[in-house]
Amino acid sequence: MNETTAKYLDQIRSIDPTPPHGRISQAIGLVLEGYASISAIGEVCEIASAGTKTPLLAEVVGFRENRVLFMPLGELAGIGPGSAIISRGRQATASVGEGLLGRVIDGLGNPIDGKGPLKGIQSHPLYLSPPSPLERQRISRPLDLGIRAINGLLTCGSGQRLGIFAGSGVGKSVLLGMIARYTTADVNVIAMIGERSREVKEFIEKDLGEEGLRRSVVVVATSDQPPLVRRRGAFLSMAIAEYFRDRNSQVLLMMDSLTRLAHAQREIGLAIGEPPTTKGYTPSVFALLPKFLERAGTSAGRGTITGLFTVLVEGDDLNDPIPDTTRAILDGHIVLSRELAAQNQYPAIDLLNSTSRVMIDLIDPDHLELARSFSDLMATYKKVEDLINIGAYKPGSNPKVDQAIARWDRIQAYLRQRINEKVSFQESLLALRRAVRE
Repeated sequence: MNETTAKYLDQIRSIDPTPPHGRISQAIGLVLEGYASISAIGEVCEIASAGTKTPLLAEVVGFRENRVLFMPLGELAGIGPGSAIISRGRQATASVGEGLLGRVIDGLGNPIDGKGPLKGIQSHPLYLSPPSPLERQRISRPLDLGIRAINGLLTCGSGQRLGIFAGSGVGKSVLLGMIARYTTADVNVIAMIGERSREVKEFIEKDLGEEGLRRSVVVVATSDQPPLVRRRGAFLSMAIAEYFRDRNSQVLLMMDSLTRLAHAQREIGLAIGEPPTTKGYTPSVFALLPKFLERAGTSAGRGTITGLFTVLVEGDDLNDPIPDTTRAILDGHIVLSRELAAQNQYPAIDLLNSTSRVMIDLIDPDHLELARSFSDLMATYKKVEDLINIGAYKPGSNPKVDQAIARWDRIQAYLRQRINEKVSFQESLLALRRAVRE
């Protein structure tokens, strides 16, 4: 084959015989508008980009009069008036499979860890309805997370959904890394949504480590990416968790953070013209959160998805719209305290403001009594802490306070745990008994 023939063959191969289904008419902010014969929200289309052979992928997010509204899954550079819109009739799907274990992928499902292409992958719907409430099994088994304070005092069930509520810089990423390494779950799915790029590599290498990565899938959609990619990253992680759950695995889905998902949906909603409500959040944000969170949990089979979702508490205000809404949906919440972190208590779990709503169904009466006694001693001490610190409390005035003071060092020691310290469920229970009764 001579050079001229090869050149013409390359030109022929580059021609797409599919006729355009429409044209872009305008682009305003994050939204592309065009006249196109597109029939469904959620359909993924291709938009021809000037100067490159790779088309821009965009998702249909709405309709306005006779125009279709798209949001890009990449950069808008090269898109202009009249750019061709081609519909492939594809709904949003997720790449799932055993080959994802030990891999790091982006919000579109592409590998970004330099380990080559993904193998053993199949398609799974990205947006699914939650399971029927009557098909779900009851949460009846505890899940060992390897954290003493959680195992003993805020016991998490297999299939439970817990929120980790924290401000910035109080150790939530370190806590997630410890749980990923020490949990007895079969598979970890870790979604890093809207985080800084620097934090991703730091979390994978420092907090997660090789031990945790081997049985984990990490989905990354950083803060610089389009809001639709960040939202898809969250739903991709849920779809991957559903794949392993349907194969009867105990899946631990950890997402950092749910607040960034809400921010991404807020950006999408405002861009397509939704009215803002409290703090600028659009109605679609409060519709999306329960649809997303309810997909986790138990199922009709033996597999479960246990969800740990971090919620960024802006200004340490737990009554902010997103913390307040998610607290009502989830099966419990763990509050990390900036004050405790300043006192070098890690994990900085504020026990008295945290709860596990299904704990009573998971543990035996003796364990429950120990946990209640621990909380009672802690609450008693906190009530008179100022008096104790200034020397105004007289020993013997109140036997209950005297007992709390006598056991305070054990209580503090129980709540503290080193980063490289793994504590099993049974070890947590034995330590709890020593702290309260011995």
